[in-house]
Amino acid sequence: MDSDKIIAELNFKAVRSSGSGGQNVNKVSSKVVLTFDLNASQALSEDEKLLLKENISARLTSENILILNCDEDRSQLKNKEIVTKRFLEIIKKGLYVPKVRKATKVPKAVIKKRIKDKKNVSDLKKSRRKPSFD
Repeated sequence: MDSDKIIAELNFKAVRSSGSGGQNVNKVSSKVVLTFDLNASQALSEDEKLLLKENISARLTSENILILNCDEDRSQLKNKEIVTKRFLEIIKKGLYVPKVRKATKVPKAVIKKRIKDKKNVSDLKKSRRKPSFD
């Protein structure tokens, strides 16, 4: 995954932000909306696209477009940086493949120790019983 190529494929759109800010909210388009078309991406291989479709399917639209919003800051530039970082984190997490767990045998020494400990506990409990006079 080449992050520079992916960033070049992103579409940004500035929108008027909602919330507090007074007159500034009505005049300035500081909210940034990022869109990324997964199907049209040239920076990702087909395998990476399939992996992303599977791992981040909840965030994708029906046309496999990822849409992210950011209106945390009053600056459009900072919002653009924040949403880009967030996008790259999502892509990295989506492309992560966990290592396959290798099943291992339980060592014989561990099995012997467990059985020996069980035997000791059993003998201890036997010694606590009332004697039988049969």
